[in-house]
Amino acid sequence: MRGERKTPGEFRTSQNWIGGATIDDAVFVPPHYSMIESLMGDLENFLHNPNIDVPELIRIAIAHYQFETIHPFLDGNGRIGRLLITLYLVSKGLLSKPTLYLSDYLEKHKDLYYDNLMLVRTRGDLTQWLSFMLVAIAETSAIGVSTLKKILQLKEDIEGTRIVSLGKKTRTAKIFMNVLYSNPVISVNGAKEKLGLSHPSTSALAADFERLGILREMTGFKRNRLFSFTEYLNLFM
Repeated sequence: MRGERKTPGEFRTSQNWIGGATIDDAVFVPPHYSMIESLMGDLENFLHNPNIDVPELIRIAIAHYQFETIHPFLDGNGRIGRLLITLYLVSKGLLSKPTLYLSDYLEKHKDLYYDNLMLVRTRGDLTQWLSFMLVAIAETSAIGVSTLKKILQLKEDIEGTRIVSLGKKTRTAKIFMNVLYSNPVISVNGAKEKLGLSHPSTSALAADFERLGILREMTGFKRNRLFSFTEYLNLFM
């Protein structure tokens, strides 16, 4: 597992750096590890201080910059820093669920993301950084809303039109659909465990779904088959 030997969940006790083969040619060197607890304490206070009158999106954009600059862990700082944004917005009631997926946007604009981080570090240009992050949140949110609408349309098409043709199997088919939304790639055995059906009944239901264009068999095998809810997965591409 990635990072399992890099003291996951614990602040680093050695110096790290960003970019470059060694610390001497690094693009950026985070603070010394002896300062991490104090810096993270300041960051926590900033996030939860009600006397700092800052809009929540501005607050979390600043906090994300600060977290990435502290770089408190040996591995996973980028992932945790992105997750921090979403979970903070959930904690403040701005999101009902952690559905804001910024990683895709930041990956597509990776050079601009790093350039703007460095502009704050080297020139104190916080305005440009905040502008970048607000655009990232706005565009990601718009994509999320669009994707949700498409999911609801697909759900209506499948559950309101296709699976009703299965007659007595419709009720079980709807349960299977709920399984597929959280397990869009699934085996017959996996579906069998989720549905509590026999292997023949589950296999027959999977065949029905394949015939209706809901599932696509991926292996070409007669045994140990794997099915994909491709229409659903494509909405996230």
